[in-house]
Amino acid sequence: MTFHIITIFPKIFDSYFNESILKRARTNKLIDIKIHNLRDWTTDRHKTVDDTPFGGGAGMVMKIEPLYKALQSIPLFNKGGKGNLKTKTILLSAKGKTWNQKLAKSHSKLNDIILICGRYEGVDERITKFIDEEISIGDYVLTGGEIGAMAIIDSITRLLPGALGNADSAKNESHSVPGVLEHPQYTRPEIFTASGKSYRVPKVLISGNHKKIADWRAKKSKHIRPSSSRA
Repeated sequence: MTFHIITIFPKIFDSYFNESILKRARTNKLIDIKIHNLRDWTTDRHKTVDDTPFGGGAGMVMKIEPLYKALQSIPLFNKGGKGNLKTKTILLSAKGKTWNQKLAKSHSKLNDIILICGRYEGVDERITKFIDEEISIGDYVLTGGEIGAMAIIDSITRLLPGALGNADSAKNESHSVPGVLEHPQYTRPEIFTASGKSYRVPKVLISGNHKKIADWRAKKSKHIRPSSSRA
């Protein structure tokens, strides 16, 4: 799978994508991440990517021209554009539908994803004519879409065959079943002491009785109401 990221801060991604599971997935060619600097598609010497909003108001709005040129420079966008069944073009936006595990699973079946990282007060609304969907990672406002892009890529990559050391990790963790949070986990030492008080691992987990362990884990898993996506 190939991810394309359109951003004005390309170096933000350097550290995160070169560590842990994502680094291994890239090394093993399970994913490819291509970062596009939006300023490369500006025409003035200041490399301007934003302007004041029509109608007045606070903040600046990202311009449509460089964004459209950046999209056009990506070959897969030119081949299919908006509505391509194997590709999605996503704008990271505070007003988008909320990203969740169900969306991560459906998007993991794609071949290519283009992620546009919004900034400032927002993006010229005409960009919606050239994208498939707007996505938010939660009901709060971030400085830009870069963190959202990293979250989306991370959550999708974990679901790709071969990305995790143990394939069952993705099957049994929180949200693998909608509305269910994973049971508590423990590891060595069996007894941990702090400030004179001992904290023990639940006896059932060291009993060797797999049926009782499975029952305990099922009982301790939390059932929550899945958050609704914004339209």
